[in-house]
Amino acid sequence: MNGDINVTLTGKQKISHKANQFTESVIREMTRVALQYNAVNLAQGFPDFPCPPELKRAACEAIEEDVNQYAITWGDKAFRQAIAQKVHWYLGLNIDPEQQITVTCGSTEAMAAVMLATLNPGDEVIVFEPYYENYGPDAVLAGAIPRYVSLHPPEWTFDEAQLRQAFNERTKAIIINTPHNPTGKVFTREELTTIAELCQKWDVLAFTDEIYEHILYDKTQHIAMATLPGMSERTVTINGLSKTYSVTGWRVGYILANPELTGAIRKVHDFLTVGAPAPLQRAGVAAMQLRVSYYEELAKLYHQKRDDILQILDAVGIPYFVPKGAYYVFANILDFGYKNDIEFTEYLIKEIGVAVVPGSSFFSQSEAGKNFIRFCFSKKPETLAKAGERLLKLQSTLPK
Repeated sequence: MNGDINVTLTGKQKISHKANQFTESVIREMTRVALQYNAVNLAQGFPDFPCPPELKRAACEAIEEDVNQYAITWGDKAFRQAIAQKVHWYLGLNIDPEQQITVTCGSTEAMAAVMLATLNPGDEVIVFEPYYENYGPDAVLAGAIPRYVSLHPPEWTFDEAQLRQAFNERTKAIIINTPHNPTGKVFTREELTTIAELCQKWDVLAFTDEIYEHILYDKTQHIAMATLPGMSERTVTINGLSKTYSVTGWRVGYILANPELTGAIRKVHDFLTVGAPAPLQRAGVAAMQLRVSYYEELAKLYHQKRDDILQILDAVGIPYFVPKGAYYVFANILDFGYKNDIEFTEYLIKEIGVAVVPGSSFFSQSEAGKNFIRFCFSKKPETLAKAGERLLKLQSTLPK
């Protein structure tokens, strides 16, 4: 074959209706643009500092020991046992590693596998917005219909009447992300109890994304939905190594669910990815067995990083919502006079040299997010300081 061939696809060759319903990830796109303009990347949520040395050693040892082939599809036995032990001491849940744990290629695959295993075309899934951008496309891929319920600033609380109205006979599941990306909200026991009551009334599953469970501030407590009365059997808990252990590129996640749901989830997972990386699952054992003081030190580390980024935003004059968990700051850019978040974000990257995520990517209707941007602060002190120096140039653009 020679030359460039232009092919017009027609009929059955056209792109699927599902793929046409969503765009590429805006968050991941911001990293590519940041590299293009040599901008400081405060967009995508990955740490730019090392993971714990125990994980490095365990991964290297596994590779040296020729752990190169498939692990059991739903997860290395030692890793599943370690997950069960860690979940017991941290959350107080008794999980059977043989029947209730599925190891996945990150929490991203976990959510997709869960939806594909439990949702049918026409089912509704309730999504709080703003929301992590994967949830909407995941629902679409499963043939389900997202039903959005607003979280209202400044505390990002939901209106109970609106939430109750969202539940109906077509509702199959609700997604709860706590601590929350992008706002930093941590759902309270009272809020989760209201959700639990509705789940039980309407026989609805709760999909909980708890990937930031250890990154908390101001004595805020993480409450796992599965620990609430009546919720252990109907909650599917999604988590992973990425955020807590600073290994976002390893792509090792896991799902906790009752045996019946786990059976379905494992089948879907098997045909999506077969299995997560075997040597990195062995490193996951080391992660699950880290001393309790590791999590205390992690909380202190991120508390300092949060204080650093808030100090920068105060100096620049960008209003923000103080996060109670996770490692993002959701900020309001209304006073800067730009048409929308996209225009402001482009200016930040090209002229200021700092990449952030436009707020509209977290809303089903872009207009609702046009005055917001998200900063990620899981970065080294020197990275945050460099971003701060550049952001100070924004002061001259503020209205007097």
